[in-house]
Amino acid sequence: MTAEEALRQAKVEGLTLLRSGASSTGYKGVSFDRKMKTSPYFAQVRRGGNKTVILGYFATVEEAALCYARTPEAQAAVAAAAAPPAPPPLTAEEAMRQAEAEGLALLKSESSSAGFKGVCFKSGRPKPYYAQVCRDGTAVTLGKFATAEEAALAYARTPEAQASVAVAAAPPAPSPMTAEEALRQAEAEGVTLLKSESSNTGYKNVGFRSDRPKPYKAQVRRGGKPVILGYFATAEEAALCYARTPEAQAAVAAAAEPPPPPPLTTEEALRQAEAKGLTLLRVEDSITGFKGVTFNSGRPKPYKAQATRGGKQVTLGYFATAEEAALCYARDAAAHAAAPKPPASSSRKRKVKSEEQPPDMPVGARVKLEEQPPPMPNDAVVKLELSCD
Repeated sequence: MTAEEALRQAKVEGLTLLRSGASSTGYKGVSFDRKMKTSPYFAQVRRGGNKTVILGYFATVEEAALCYARTPEAQAAVAAAAAPPAPPPLTAEEAMRQAEAEGLALLKSESSSAGFKGVCFKSGRPKPYYAQVCRDGTAVTLGKFATAEEAALAYARTPEAQASVAVAAAPPAPSPMTAEEALRQAEAEGVTLLKSESSNTGYKNVGFRSDRPKPYKAQVRRGGKPVILGYFATAEEAALCYARTPEAQAAVAAAAEPPPPPPLTTEEALRQAEAKGLTLLRVEDSITGFKGVTFNSGRPKPYKAQATRGGKQVTLGYFATAEEAALCYARDAAAHAAAPKPPASSSRKRKVKSEEQPPDMPVGARVKLEEQPPPMPNDAVVKLELSCD
């Protein structure tokens, strides 16, 4: 292309041929090679850090500048040149006033050479103060600044800095309780510190870890999994933490209930059956010898009483002797037999034949019979409802 053709083509494509006072050709990204007689102008761009990429050789400087103008690097440079200029650096006083206006705290740090947390200093640079934050284990640079206060302001705007401020503003953790204080607090709250002979700490669900500054661990089992509630300086404070849980309170309530009655012996079960007028039904085909009673050798109370209801087996309980299980089955059978039967719901209407009509019944009268399903008991009641056409 001639110089004029290259300029017209740049205008058609909406591209800018970037000028450069530092280049001998007058255009950015364009150099001159006198060894190339016919095409001495070459376009180049820097990519991948310090690598120079030759884009091509051209007869005119304008055509080489057009080739460079088509690259993403050239278009980014045009966009950056068109952007409004960056605001001037903040002075130390301006940065502090801006932080106050935004309600931010510039976090001081004695371990930083710049005096602020998240700010480091590198001499020999126009903007020597760096703001950086650690995210996912990696140091992320937020920017370079002329003053330490402006860099501290950039750090103060991050979520990490605001989280640090919130932690610093939180009230200090309460000091560990002594054993006496934990006991008094339990009494004030009305909770019971559950003792345990099987625990080396003397308290239920309190363990001991010698490798920790607070060696007493309170834990509870939830959903089949152990859940650690915390570590404490004294066994009593750990026991107090456990005592506040629903599981501990349920254990206290269960311990306060009256103990269940002792199992009946064979003779006691037989005497109770006789006193109540119940019959313990014997069967020959059962290993227990009683109807409704089965045997399971893997249980502390191996005899199970069960009944059939609605086609399904219902467990009534487990017992130490076959006679006590048979007594439970007999009580259930007696209660089931004594339960009131539901009223019969079936009814039907039929026209009564003349020979079935009671005396003095008008001809054409209809009789509605309400009766129980067959077979009908001897004492069944038949209700007659008369209606005349």
